[in-house]
Amino acid sequence: MQETREINALFTLIDDPDEEVYSTVSEKLVAYGKNIIPNLEHLWETTLSEEVQERIEMIIHHLHFTDLFDDLVEWRDSSYHDLLFGALLVSKFQYPDLPTTPVLQDIEKIRRNVWLELNSFLTPLEQANVLSSIIYNYYNLKGVEVNYEHADDFFINKVLESKKGNALTNGILYQVMCDQLDINAKIIKIPKQCIIAFYHSDYDQATHMGHPQDKIHFYVDATTGQAFSHKDVENYFEKIAVAASPAHFKPQSPVCIIQTLLKEAAKCFNLPSNKYKQKELLQLAGLLDI
Repeated sequence: MQETREINALFTLIDDPDEEVYSTVSEKLVAYGKNIIPNLEHLWETTLSEEVQERIEMIIHHLHFTDLFDDLVEWRDSSYHDLLFGALLVSKFQYPDLPTTPVLQDIEKIRRNVWLELNSFLTPLEQANVLSSIIYNYYNLKGVEVNYEHADDFFINKVLESKKGNALTNGILYQVMCDQLDINAKIIKIPKQCIIAFYHSDYDQATHMGHPQDKIHFYVDATTGQAFSHKDVENYFEKIAVAASPAHFKPQSPVCIIQTLLKEAAKCFNLPSNKYKQKELLQLAGLLDI
């Protein structure tokens, strides 16, 4: 963006010690939109003051956040909620300049390897075994315990890069594969777990009137890819002393999954220095209350 007199004037006020003046300057610069980011980066490179650099970094962050806010609203309001695209939007909170092509290429490599092993004669359990074998053994994705000190475990680009994710991000990758391969398997809302239910091919949440569990073949643990039975799920509910209801066995919508991902990622930012990120992630999660 070409620098104007107003922009130059605002730049000279970034180091103003009056917080009210700085706040006004910041708001006016953010109003220019992301096209002003190269100007701000040039200013960051040419200033010697660490305090001014920190303020510039915060302004750039606000610009990226405003852009992400708009993108998430657009995704929410679209007619089709692509789960992978939603997860990439969450990644862009922490990595605003994230190139999506390498992520999509990694996903396509996994999808193609699974597709090559599938055929129309496989049972749902055999399909699940192929998926788990490729994802967890051939691709070597590892499941780790949820750790809020490791924020990267919640960002899909980093999970693919490190081949290490928690139950939620591994579950998202698993469901993305199923969605792309037309396998009727979805993340369901089992308390404190990320479980994927393999439904009968004719199951449609919008039209099915009975208990959704009646249309589930079996379940897969998203952390490890291990399959387990209805009895295993019943035992789990007994162990945690929770009464199972039909809601626990309905597929979670992509919007709900991404909202959960945002809320979980927010828990990683609870230090005074990054508390603002927690507030922003929760603000984004609030957009998905539909």
